[in-house]
Amino acid sequence: MFQLKWITGVVFAVASITLIAPVAQAKSRVASFVNDDDIFMALRDAARKDDAAKAAELADRLPDYAIPSYVDYYRLKPRLQQASSSEIREYLRRYNGSAIADRLRNDWLLILGQRRDFVTFDEQYPLFALDDDLQLKCYSLLSRATRGEQVAVAARALLVSPKDYGEACSTLITTLAGAGQFTPDDLWWQLRAAGETSQVSAARRLAPLLSASDAQIVQSIEKAPLVLARGVGNSALTHQLFIVALGRVSRTSPEQAASALSNVESQLSPGERALGWSQIALQASLKLMPEATTLYWSRTDGAPLTSDGYQWRARMALRNGDWTLIRRAIEAMPPDLRDDGTWIYWRARALGASGDVTEAQKLFKSIADQTNFYGQLALEDLGQKISIPIPGAPLTAQEIAPLAANPGLRRALKFFDMNLRFEAVREWNWELRSLSEREHLAAAEFARQNNVLDRMVNTSDRTRSERDFNQRFPSPFRDFMVTSTNALGLDMAWVYGLIRQESRFIMNARSHVGASGLMQLMPATARYVAKKIGMTSFDPDQVNEVSTNIALGTNYLNMVLGDLDGSQAMATAAYNAGPGRPRSWRSSLTRQVEGAVFAESIPFAETRGYVKNVLSNATYYAALFDGKPQSLKARLGMIAPKGFVASELP
Repeated sequence: MFQLKWITGVVFAVASITLIAPVAQAKSRVASFVNDDDIFMALRDAARKDDAAKAAELADRLPDYAIPSYVDYYRLKPRLQQASSSEIREYLRRYNGSAIADRLRNDWLLILGQRRDFVTFDEQYPLFALDDDLQLKCYSLLSRATRGEQVAVAARALLVSPKDYGEACSTLITTLAGAGQFTPDDLWWQLRAAGETSQVSAARRLAPLLSASDAQIVQSIEKAPLVLARGVGNSALTHQLFIVALGRVSRTSPEQAASALSNVESQLSPGERALGWSQIALQASLKLMPEATTLYWSRTDGAPLTSDGYQWRARMALRNGDWTLIRRAIEAMPPDLRDDGTWIYWRARALGASGDVTEAQKLFKSIADQTNFYGQLALEDLGQKISIPIPGAPLTAQEIAPLAANPGLRRALKFFDMNLRFEAVREWNWELRSLSEREHLAAAEFARQNNVLDRMVNTSDRTRSERDFNQRFPSPFRDFMVTSTNALGLDMAWVYGLIRQESRFIMNARSHVGASGLMQLMPATARYVAKKIGMTSFDPDQVNEVSTNIALGTNYLNMVLGDLDGSQAMATAAYNAGPGRPRSWRSSLTRQVEGAVFAESIPFAETRGYVKNVLSNATYYAALFDGKPQSLKARLGMIAPKGFVASELP
């Protein structure tokens, strides 16, 4: 949430002081705990601080705790570096098949990778069920590379975000370069990617591999204008550093970078020129500069782009309404991007615009069963509207009972009761891996019965053949919502769609920036709206109260909607990113565009996904509430520059 950030910022300061007390004092503190749950929370905290002595002392006081696997995990975790292999293996054996055992295996594998103990690593890695750790994926490729295997193709697919690399992935790059599996082009691609996201430390690690000095690498990122002012030089190295600097300068001024590149184009090879223009084109696109396509992307043919580069070339063609360019941009994408539902949909639209209706219909049909933004749009392009699937047979008590007795789900409920959401969600999702679709629905109903609505929604959302949209799109607190939305003339389906995306109906949800409650209100927003609507008795502590949160949230949403000409697409973006930004994004338009084009070309990835999800949600809520098919396209509407009317637009 970025609501009303222009009014105030939110600063969090967390101070942590660990006191080393005598054993007697420590025992006295432990003895003062009210119950075993309090001791468990202290154990968890000690383990997180790597205080092995305190963790052992606290664990000893929990011999009969309801969740022994976590007691033993928190006892072992702070001393995992020193623990013997046999002790770790005994823990994994004792709790085999549990979520926390998989977590410990993850922790151990990281240590094995750091130690380069690839014999044990290769034995244990196939047993790591979740396989969701980038560092471990890099260690796995590193192990294979040290045995002489060719892993460059897999490494290129994996190494796309330098900010996430860490020691494992950085070492993998170094190893592949030393073995000749990564070429200089691979290394320069990595440097440009690091430069795009200001990952100076990642860039520095590439210096010796590129026969460049540390100073040269840092200058190309941190003092890029000076690098451009010096010109391209006479070597391949200085040419590439110039291109990196172009990307950095483009972040603040694509025009300045374009001028610098134009002055030296004759000194660069065709490939280098295309690379240089691609650096400028991406940053111009993120600023939604109308000329990004005609002045910059048009000169990038053949340049190896990042994932963002490929997609922004297509997004700017969308904003310009050039279906030929849209099709070309999408067809030039790597297969994993091209086969994403987003680009399947827009490629189908481009094919239809060129007259290839048969192929377009085929592509629409391939995603029309997806219950998401582009699945809904594809359905409409096939001549249908969005309706609620017919549910299967009602769940029986006999179907729910095994899920209610599931030890993992019950552990999750215990953690939810203790407000340990991270552990709770891990336990819950772990159990879902082996369930059938019908069992997913039963688990979702079990979550509803225990008022854990976010798990109900997320669990039910996973089914594909049998779907219950009453589980997926709940509408709790209906009385408060009807009262607030009716008084404002606000679309209740839209508000529920927003809450589903914001908080998943977690009443005490709090974001990393301080937004609170069902509608995730920033403190400044809550105070501002309370004052505007005359809520004189408002106290900031009330923001998580359901009635207050809904009243303030709906009023704020209504204010934003009125300020943005009644466009739900723009108002939704404003709710997430602040009202000034969608105004700016609209002002860069040169023509009227579909709401879907506006949504897809939002420069912030979080806000882009947010708008699409909220309006997709709202369309299903409307179908549930009205009992009839709905149109997402109508909800999205058309968006034009401020002050223009359709007849005035090119």
